[in-house]
Amino acid sequence: MITYGDAIESVREAFKAHGTKRSQMPPKTYIFFEEFNGDFRVMPAYLEDLEAAGVKIVNVHPDNPHEHELPSVMAMIVLLDPETGKPFSILDGTEITNYRTGAAGSVGAEQLAKEGSDKVGIIGTGAQARTQLHCLNQLFDLKRVKAYDKFEESRNSYAKDMSKATGLDIKPVDDPEIAVRDVDIVVTTTPSTEPIIEEGWISNGAHINAVGADAEGKQELEIGLLEKSKIVIDEWEQASHSGEISEAVSKGVITKENIHGNIGEVITGRKPGRQSEEEITIFDSTGLAVQDISTAWTVYQKALEEGRGDDRDFLSLEK
Repeated sequence: MITYGDAIESVREAFKAHGTKRSQMPPKTYIFFEEFNGDFRVMPAYLEDLEAAGVKIVNVHPDNPHEHELPSVMAMIVLLDPETGKPFSILDGTEITNYRTGAAGSVGAEQLAKEGSDKVGIIGTGAQARTQLHCLNQLFDLKRVKAYDKFEESRNSYAKDMSKATGLDIKPVDDPEIAVRDVDIVVTTTPSTEPIIEEGWISNGAHINAVGADAEGKQELEIGLLEKSKIVIDEWEQASHSGEISEAVSKGVITKENIHGNIGEVITGRKPGRQSEEEITIFDSTGLAVQDISTAWTVYQKALEEGRGDDRDFLSLEK
């Protein structure tokens, strides 16, 4: 598998490709299983400079860990040859999704958080919260982390495991307000359909990576917090339909004119990042297919170099 540093570089390049219009990426397509509280999405993309194309199929079933002992997110990625359309690699997209989403958060914070940020508040302590922290730890000299989850066992396990894995001081807390008070970076990774974070809890100068809202109806931040913040998105069509801003957009409170820009524009200098120590910044990260294909391409190249994986012709009927 790739390192967190590899994932960060892959995602940074994916955002650049999107920001400079050197990619093709239709919006996600959703199938909803309302009776099972889940869905799956299909996410195709093509990155011209990499000559990498493919598609990810990924589910989100929040009840899986507690009811079925399965991950809430599982995925498969197929890479294909842009010249012929022939599929040449099938990859486990679950870990790639975790890595690339964590990497996206760290790249967003790299562009928007205050220099010297070292205190983090984590809301939601599932698998995604782990890669988010691992990737932030690659780019920031972190000192203190507070972690909240509505499940006591989950937040305690997270604090214990991640303290051991990172060497950081991680404190589990039983109140989301405590988790986000007086921190530099807030990370939200829950499937909530109503706000968890209130406007008055966030300090001036804080940066928020809003990760959990990735489907219609999901929301983690009060709309008032969005109104007072500088908002950077990954992609308008996705964010306005299924991101953290989607509820505010549907109510007419937030429009495209209220969005500062997309993260690719900030990375490439087309739009400025943080412009003062006092402003609150939000990165609405819905997850882009270009991130998946760029990261999967890196995994594929590493596998070739290391001689890993099964070599087979997917067009052959022979086993």
